[in-house]
Amino acid sequence: MTTKPKARKFRIRQDDNGAKPTPASEPAATPEAAPQKPAPAADANVASPAQVSAEVSLDDIRKEGLTGRQLRMARRVAQKNGLAVTSDFDAVRQLRGMGIDPFQRNTILELVTPEGGNGADGGGQAKQNGQKPIGQIQLPQTVQQGQNLPSTETASPADRRAGEIMRIQRDLAKRRRRKLALLFTRLATFVFLPTILVGWYFYMMATPMYATNSEFVIQQAEATSAPGGLGGLFQGTSLATQQDSIAVQSYLASRAAMLRLNEDHGFKAHFSADNIDQIQRLDPEATNEAAFGVYTDKVKVSYDPTEGILRMEVIAADPETSQTYSEALIGYAEEQIDQLTQRPRTEAMKGARENYDNTVQSRTDALDNLLSIQQELQVADPAGETAALTAQISALEQQRQQLQLTLAERLGVRRPNQAQVEALQGQISSIESLIADVRGQISNATNSGRSLAESNTRLRLAEEDYAFQTLQVQAALAQLEAAQIEANRQVRYLSLGVEPVAPDEATYPRAFENTVLAFLIFAGIYLMISLTASILREQVST
Repeated sequence: MTTKPKARKFRIRQDDNGAKPTPASEPAATPEAAPQKPAPAADANVASPAQVSAEVSLDDIRKEGLTGRQLRMARRVAQKNGLAVTSDFDAVRQLRGMGIDPFQRNTILELVTPEGGNGADGGGQAKQNGQKPIGQIQLPQTVQQGQNLPSTETASPADRRAGEIMRIQRDLAKRRRRKLALLFTRLATFVFLPTILVGWYFYMMATPMYATNSEFVIQQAEATSAPGGLGGLFQGTSLATQQDSIAVQSYLASRAAMLRLNEDHGFKAHFSADNIDQIQRLDPEATNEAAFGVYTDKVKVSYDPTEGILRMEVIAADPETSQTYSEALIGYAEEQIDQLTQRPRTEAMKGARENYDNTVQSRTDALDNLLSIQQELQVADPAGETAALTAQISALEQQRQQLQLTLAERLGVRRPNQAQVEALQGQISSIESLIADVRGQISNATNSGRSLAESNTRLRLAEEDYAFQTLQVQAALAQLEAAQIEANRQVRYLSLGVEPVAPDEATYPRAFENTVLAFLIFAGIYLMISLTASILREQVST
């Protein structure tokens, strides 16, 4: 029974002269004992003795910047070849020393030999000796004449990596140039070309337009005396006429003002002339709505609430027409202001005047009543007559009292004079009858059927009524004057701050500003569309 000899591990050794390595425990085989076969031509990893002798130090290998994947591949190749390595860099050094490129994928496949397969010389010899074949060992071969050897100028992994990076960079640069060319094409189509067309229109085709500017303010009449309360705080300020200013602004920007301007000065005919370019020209058969669109573009009215100033700009194809339109619109504004304040003034004056007229008529009626009573009583002054009668009665009563005292003195003596007593008594009786007659004149009815007292009462009532109506007329007159003052205060009038003056050079078009504005608009539209498309593309792709 024969024992199968154990396979011995080979330790690759290289002498200083670059000689062929031999197993450490066996002597070098002679050509007679074991004829060597030439190395296969397909083995491209076998290095020459000169290349094997150039050992690379570990520091140089570390400086190459090998990746972790390459180092792991080198360790696996070293293990397949049965090498005892201390690190991944040592595996790279030993494999290069054996002439094996540790970073090629086919290296591992070439080193792995199945059992019983026909491998390299080491495997065949082991099989002939009755031993288990080991993995193929890449040994340096002897140089033969005419044999194709691998080039000693094979690029290093760093050079290959640098080449790959340069190729990727060239691809990126090419792709970047292609994208820039497409971007420039899109910008030229959607931004630059429309901007050039707009600028060409403004510089070459647009009809020059002349603008007449004017400024005016709507003021309120000053009151004769400062009103009390909160109303006096806003007197003389722009807040007092703010509603009127806004109403005038709305009227000047309305269709009514456009129609009136067209009737008076031919607005449609002016903007339908042949000297105006096609874009700004109004169709001669245009409707009022189309004409109103042109009117809103050519007549611009703005209101400043802080200062209360109305600013108006009127644009036309020639300066004279622009000034004419501006003056006409200012006249329309004045008429509109008068129309706005006419009704409040009329209503205020109407009530006060009607009240005054009524009180005057009442006073006249009272005076007529007084005159009719005086004519009926046929007395100029019933009160004076009554006073005279009253004074006469008082005098008669005093005389009667005096006579009564005298009679009492005569009767007080022992033997009074009878004649004197009777005379005194007769006088007293006469005086009493006279007093009764006078009193009867006052209280008893006369031939007219009325007593003096009644006539005096009627006359006094008529006089009081007349006096009252006179006071009413005075109050109504004061109210009428106050209403007149209020109506005058309600008056609004237009004051020109800047009069309309025809310009001597064209105001529009502003070619440069409009071209820049068109560029910004087209660029903004393109940017929004591009962002929207990018977002949608990203959403669809994800």
